[in-house]
Amino acid sequence: MKKLPAFPVEGGCLCGAVRYKLTEAPMGCYACHCKDCQRLSGGPFSLSMPIRRAALVMLRGTFEGQHKTADSGRTLTMMCCAKCRTILWNLPHATPDVAMLKPGTLDDLNWAVPIGNIWTQSKVAWVAIDAKQPNFEGQPPSRQPLLEAWARYMGLPPNPGGTSPI
Repeated sequence: MKKLPAFPVEGGCLCGAVRYKLTEAPMGCYACHCKDCQRLSGGPFSLSMPIRRAALVMLRGTFEGQHKTADSGRTLTMMCCAKCRTILWNLPHATPDVAMLKPGTLDDLNWAVPIGNIWTQSKVAWVAIDAKQPNFEGQPPSRQPLLEAWARYMGLPPNPGGTSPI
């Protein structure tokens, strides 16, 4: 079990123009291995951290949205720093109360351990996947198993109502 930091925590873009604050614990953290995330991150996967949009507070800076259709067919808006174009979070159109924070933009992401994987059918061959974690070959029908695994790992109570908001 890992320990969450004291909230709020802060993060920002590469050039420092945009700063934000996360006021509460995220719902989860997992790796996405889709081709889009590989290209956007310049690596074998990208991390996603679902959060309540209300928990995201802008401190300074200007950001812009870029609309994108994901491999899943879902539409999202990638929110980027207007100056350096760092992607800070995604806004899934299907879940208006949720944002997908990019944990690499946090000032300290040591606690942001990914607990599960999606789109493993496109993972690069040398990435090892822990079979004990919730893993999905494509888009999961629900992220509930990922959120429950995160809650267990972090010692948090399970999601009230037992259904995923995402």
